Amino acid sequence: MNTDLFGLQVNVWADAALRLQLIVVFMTVVVMGLIWAERRILGRFQQRIGPQKTGPFGLLQSLADAVKLVGKEDLRPKNADPWTFELAPFLVFIPIFMGFVIVPFLVGWNIKVLELGLLYFVAISSVNIVGWVMAGWGSDNRYAMIGGLRAAAQSISYELPLVLSLLSVAMVAGTLNLDEIVRQQGSVPYIVWQPMAFAIFFIAALAELNRAPFDIPVGESEVVGGPFVEYSGIRWSMFMLAEYAGLLIMAVVGASVFLGGYAWPLGEELGLGWQVVLVGAKASLIIFAVFWIRASLPRLRIDQLMGYSWKILLPLVLVQILVNGLVLVYGWSEAILGVVGLAGVVALVSITGRAANRPRQIPARAAALKGEAA
Repeated sequence: MNTDLFGLQVNVWADAALRLQLIVVFMTVVVMGLIWAERRILGRFQQRIGPQKTGPFGLLQSLADAVKLVGKEDLRPKNADPWTFELAPFLVFIPIFMGFVIVPFLVGWNIKVLELGLLYFVAISSVNIVGWVMAGWGSDNRYAMIGGLRAAAQSISYELPLVLSLLSVAMVAGTLNLDEIVRQQGSVPYIVWQPMAFAIFFIAALAELNRAPFDIPVGESEVVGGPFVEYSGIRWSMFMLAEYAGLLIMAVVGASVFLGGYAWPLGEELGLGWQVVLVGAKASLIIFAVFWIRASLPRLRIDQLMGYSWKILLPLVLVQILVNGLVLVYGWSEAILGVVGLAGVVALVSITGRAANRPRQIPARAAALKGEAA
């Protein structure tokens, strides 16, 4: 069986293999670019210069870091569990890499078009937490173990809002096929009807990627470096590669599900170049917001982080699901979804601001001990 690839008739298996290889090269180059861009952007925010010595504007800095990591000695703690320690980086990286299978970069340019693509994405994106826990447990390091447990608790907590926010869009679209969801946004992107779902998706994605201010699993001031504190060289770089590859996938999926991907606002009949520009611009906007937040917000305490998911995000996204169901069952206007979504965003910002400014409550026993000590 043959298929068309850039106007050429090739075997299906050869087509999939070629697409996979192109994705690997693309992912590696883009990840190196993202690392450079984050350093430059954070440098501007913090009134620093950022990388500039290696290559023009420091463009070769990421390449130099990659060469250094490849040649660096790969150490393993004496008492570490050999199999768990060795396999953990692969179980972190491979699920992230498998997420590229269904990402709709361009019209008809997926490794595989799945009718349940959105379900596949949320399922595969939650597997890498096994690698984080294995890295923490297998390192024979208390800080690494604490970081792994933190990562597991955080992933479980924020997986629910992330999945439900995507489910709310699937309810309106009537499909779990990512390409079909993109095509339905030729005139109006779903962020107009589901602004609160987009806000919750963005926040939950930050937590799933362990990005600031949800970076407690790798908090240097608390657990030194988290689950991969004992890793070095190429194995350490696999954790970093997985983080930035996950950021790229989340950005492209967010742009596709909520911002119309390659279809909005000019339609899917655009040429290949314009599709690349549209998807790249929308994904870059999301990635820039991630970098901006890292430069602006401090790390949350673990009690704040867990409470924010279970007490704020989860109830709001359940309200969104309920409203979507009522609109679909009774045939109400989609404008209701937009109004409710905007009200939800206002409520989310207001509740978040109050939670951030609320003083921490000292338990009665701790207060009594503090008084006795005084």
